[in-house]
Amino acid sequence: MKFSKPLKVEIIGFVISMPFIELAWQAILFEDRFLTDWRVWCFSWPLIYAIGIVSWYIHIQYDHFIRKKFPTLKETGKRIFLKTFVNPVVMVPSVLIIFFIYDYFSILGYHLRPGDLKWGYLCGLSVNLLFETLWEVLFLLNKYKESLLEKELLEKMSMEHEFESLKGQVNPHFLFNCFNTLSSLIEEDKEEADHFLNELSKVYRYLLRNNEDGISTVEKEIKFIESYFQLLKTRYGEGLQISLDIDHRYYPYQLPSLSLQLLVENAVKHNIISKQKPLMVEILTTEGNKLVVNNNLQQKSVGVQSTHIGLSNIRAKYLLMKQEGFLVVEGERNFMVVLPLIWNNG
Repeated sequence: MKFSKPLKVEIIGFVISMPFIELAWQAILFEDRFLTDWRVWCFSWPLIYAIGIVSWYIHIQYDHFIRKKFPTLKETGKRIFLKTFVNPVVMVPSVLIIFFIYDYFSILGYHLRPGDLKWGYLCGLSVNLLFETLWEVLFLLNKYKESLLEKELLEKMSMEHEFESLKGQVNPHFLFNCFNTLSSLIEEDKEEADHFLNELSKVYRYLLRNNEDGISTVEKEIKFIESYFQLLKTRYGEGLQISLDIDHRYYPYQLPSLSLQLLVENAVKHNIISKQKPLMVEILTTEGNKLVVNNNLQQKSVGVQSTHIGLSNIRAKYLLMKQEGFLVVEGERNFMVVLPLIWNNG
């Protein structure tokens, strides 16, 4: 049979409470004499303490056995009901053993008196009720914390699964647009097509690496968006313009990887882009550790079906990082996304 190791809180509870239990028992056994008779302190106290240790240890084993059998929050009622049997199983025999030993061996002249059993039983019952309640409350608190952690872990796993699914959809969409541009360039300007392909390989290498990392610095993201913008300029020319106003003190800060690329791509996808009506994309930092991506609205007359992959991807990353402050604002003339920047403790 494998015995359970008492918990630290159970040991501390025993050590603290035992002197008070001793006082109560010595008063029951020897009444006022326990304060003046040195033999009580030398012989009776160690004996009661030894019996108390054995009773406490058996009590702990019973308690742990019930917990193992019925460990969940839903089984609290069963657990409490079965723990009431600790009184007849452990406490009552312990009380009877103490009185039997003291009376049979006439320890320090003790003989069982009327009423002693009642007071002994009440003493044991009070101790049991106190500690059973305390241990059960602590057990319930721990179980509640565990259930919250399990729920949080499941939510995180679900979110990560959804994020991986979203991430797998972004890269093919980006490639599809770039290959369309490359196909047109091959027919019109092979030298430009070769230059575009070289830039594309650099951009896509960065895209793959940082999408795996999940988070990047503002400095790296700005450098990447500058390279990415060059690809878009090849396709749209003067119809697409970008303005960068980044305070260098925010360069070490972090944000979800490829957020800027996703937002610029989103703006390009849903708006008219022409030399006469250029699409203006502004990327700037503001006080309060915010990075803002803003573009003028000139939506295409033929509606483009939106999958919201880009915004969902960014929102999912911020949720995974438990970072608040992600905001999307759509007005009559502009579309703005606010990205909270995260201080890099590393």
